[in-house]
Amino acid sequence: MHPNLIELGPFVIRFYGLMYLTAFVVGGWLLGQEIRRKGLPISDDDRWSFLTLVLFAGIAGGRLYYVAFNWEYYSRNPGEIAAIWHGGLAIHGGLIGGALAGWWWVRRHRVAFWALADAAAPAIILGQAFGRFGNFMNGEIHGYPTSLPWGIVFPPTSPAGQQFGAVPVHPAMLYELVINFGIFVLLWRLRTRPARYGFLFLLYLILYAVDRSFVSMFRAEDLMLGPLRAPHVVSAIIILVAGWAILRHRLWKADAGVSPGNAG
Repeated sequence: MHPNLIELGPFVIRFYGLMYLTAFVVGGWLLGQEIRRKGLPISDDDRWSFLTLVLFAGIAGGRLYYVAFNWEYYSRNPGEIAAIWHGGLAIHGGLIGGALAGWWWVRRHRVAFWALADAAAPAIILGQAFGRFGNFMNGEIHGYPTSLPWGIVFPPTSPAGQQFGAVPVHPAMLYELVINFGIFVLLWRLRTRPARYGFLFLLYLILYAVDRSFVSMFRAEDLMLGPLRAPHVVSAIIILVAGWAILRHRLWKADAGVSPGNAG
């Protein structure tokens, strides 16, 4: 495996960038299907502007989150803060950045936030699956050494190879890719089930939090909060808050009253 798909002199196309582009295009198409099905007042131009804003806000949020957890290094190397091509994007920070940007966008365009969030949920998790394939080609988001038959030896120039050398490690990024895709299939099947606005998006958050917590048990380079893995702490908070919201408002019921999404 190699991080670059095409190299023509100074011209390089990296798998990671290609996966971002693929996620953007495929996710935009899926979102368009759901916008039309739900009858949301969003034009094609507005849909792509929304996606562009959320994508860049997600990248910025993911980077700032990662930098904050590694401030000791970045405070001594401020020139590396913007160097996202060197790696270092945290998914939870990306979700926060994207959600804030999405909230701002829907307020400006007078669209129900939870209705659009539900429409976007399947596209988001599928985009995350594409991103993990980019991580695989980079040899990053890797796991601990393993003697299991599916352990992978990554190139010596990759983050996994630099940390463990010619030792097979858990392909943690592929674990998450497979689970992400399974979540996408489930959400895509549930999207037509009658439910209140917010149910599908909050369910996505819960399922991904469980997914991320599981994969973190195999990952060799997680962000830490003291002795605890940050993804475990953040995922626990997400599960508690999202689960409480679903139960409190009975979001799985289509006839449970006024939807939170109706208020924008």
